[in-house]
Amino acid sequence: MGKTFVALAVAVSVVEALAELVWDLSEVRIQPRNERYRGQRLQGVVIAATDTMASRQDVWNRVRLDTAVPLLIDARMGAELGRIYAIRPCAPEDIDFYELNLYSSAEAERLPCSARSIIYCPAVTAALIASFLKRFALGDRLPSEVLFDLPSLRLVTSASSPAECTFPV
Repeated sequence: MGKTFVALAVAVSVVEALAELVWDLSEVRIQPRNERYRGQRLQGVVIAATDTMASRQDVWNRVRLDTAVPLLIDARMGAELGRIYAIRPCAPEDIDFYELNLYSSAEAERLPCSARSIIYCPAVTAALIASFLKRFALGDRLPSEVLFDLPSLRLVTSASSPAECTFPV
């Protein structure tokens, strides 16, 4: 895992650093796409780690009920707090749950991003994403939501349910 933090220290893109960290932590290979999302068709597992709720809504509008996307991972972070969703875009209960947790950027709590000097915040987020990916690849159940509070060292997960969405293998 040491080489990942070296990669983070030099000028590599966030998606490339995340792909490397996911590999280091889970031996799951992901294909990063270092581009701004502008409504392109999405397929496979989609990881939304964006800076605005509006961009999350754009991604959701594209993947909702799309059988080519078996899983949406939405990672949100501010200061030393994080929230990660694992949503099956074709499962009615996941759709309802996720849409309750989509709100406008104006409604979002304004917390500073995890100051560039605090590497452990995005590292924890990336490690949890890697864990989600590994569990998904193994066919294990995923929590619908994970909340973490690093100052208090609290981690809270929600219940999960079996997949109902069919998708191409």
